[in-house]
Amino acid sequence: MTKELVICTTSHETRVALLEGGHIAELYIERDRQLGIVGNIYKGKVVRVLPGMQAAFVDIGLEKAAFLYVADVLDEMEQVERNIEGEGQPLDQDAVTEMPPLPPIEDLLTEGQELLVQISKEPIGTKGARITSHISLPGRHLVYMPTVDHVGISRRIESEEERERLRQSVESMRTPGTGFIVRTVSEGKSEEDLRHDMEFLVGLWENLSRGIDEVNAPSLIHSDLDVTSKVLRDILTEDVKRIIVDNVEEYDKIVRFLRTFMPRLNYCIELYKGQEPIFDAYGLEVEISRSLGRKVWLKSGGSIIIEQTEALVAIDVNTGRYVGKHNFEDTILKTNLEALKEIAFQLRLRNIGGLIIIDFIDMDKEAHREKVHAALEDALKLDKNKTNILKISELGLVEMTRKRVRESLGRTLCEPCSYCEGKGYVKGKVTIIYEILRELHREMADLPAGHVTLLAHPEITGLLIDEERCGMDDLEQRYGRTVSINSRPGFHIEQFEIAVG
Repeated sequence: MTKELVICTTSHETRVALLEGGHIAELYIERDRQLGIVGNIYKGKVVRVLPGMQAAFVDIGLEKAAFLYVADVLDEMEQVERNIEGEGQPLDQDAVTEMPPLPPIEDLLTEGQELLVQISKEPIGTKGARITSHISLPGRHLVYMPTVDHVGISRRIESEEERERLRQSVESMRTPGTGFIVRTVSEGKSEEDLRHDMEFLVGLWENLSRGIDEVNAPSLIHSDLDVTSKVLRDILTEDVKRIIVDNVEEYDKIVRFLRTFMPRLNYCIELYKGQEPIFDAYGLEVEISRSLGRKVWLKSGGSIIIEQTEALVAIDVNTGRYVGKHNFEDTILKTNLEALKEIAFQLRLRNIGGLIIIDFIDMDKEAHREKVHAALEDALKLDKNKTNILKISELGLVEMTRKRVRESLGRTLCEPCSYCEGKGYVKGKVTIIYEILRELHREMADLPAGHVTLLAHPEITGLLIDEERCGMDDLEQRYGRTVSINSRPGFHIEQFEIAVG
């Protein structure tokens, strides 16, 4: 499959699209007002220890205090490797053993204590950033862990012979007491390539660690790369055939970056000079707009519906207009197989993470359920973010998780509707009218004398005067009073006011 990077840079925003087969597979956005902070290193101060949650809040200078779990304080290699973002996958361990119980957080941290931490997850929704005390510096081929004595190999490198070669190379070059994770792109690379990366990362750590003791907390110690350089470092591989960028300064920066960090790789880098905006020229704006909708149509006529909440995403699969050609079971199987490919694609494009529930169409045959589950696992292999999938239940549900590091595309580009207040719906007009009639009944019963004035949205007052007039007539006859109905175009459709006097 042909892969390309399309980079659009303006004075206020940078967007990087990874194209697979001509369609957006992943989209990275960085705005000057909302710069990404994952990978940044801070000197922070513990402001609160929570024994009940085995966590602590740490002030690192952001709007909200960052969240530090007890497992992110200790040098447990399993947890360290899980939190390193270089691969998006858990990495190799020499031996997997049962983890001993963690000591209480109050034995490790105290309020007012200063410590060096790194952002592992950006603030998402109402939550502050998640941090770790396990510092890691990602390079092109290696991830450097200056405080951990360990060498790990990416599980995506399957050849045992190659894994052992890489391990021995890193072991022979590293300083005792330091750690490295060998990334997937290191497969087949020479010892010289690894040495170049190692020397750069060690020098970077030495530079930024100087004078940390003299800095007051909270303070930013080190900022990770900008979005373009980070994407080039983390996802640029030999199967990316072309890089297209629309800005001369960004083009020159990319050329310098590749010459410095990837001098042996030959990439086709093009400067886009068209009059039409680059994302329009490649049809990407339309794809981005579609990715914000809740319903996605399948080629067969079926559809998937994606509903995202704070902690859970529900995906529903429907046959829609697809009626099949043979029998009902085959129709269901074909729809589910088509849907799972689209689901895997949408998870990457929308950067959906956390707990995900997929409601496939019910399949009676066990063989069909196993086929769909295996196909889903296979479709998710292209996803660099770690995923865990459970077997399909008898109800056709799949529970899975996908590692979440930054906000989803929808929450990056959108905000809750100011009209419906994020509910996604408003009360029906008839419902509002009956609420008004009930409130009028309460007001007129409590205050039997005086003039009554109703202020409401024009669509509501129109119905009250016309189709729903009988309810108002009954109230006026019951209490012997007239109600003046006045329209207020500026009102929310659910808003109304009753004045008695």
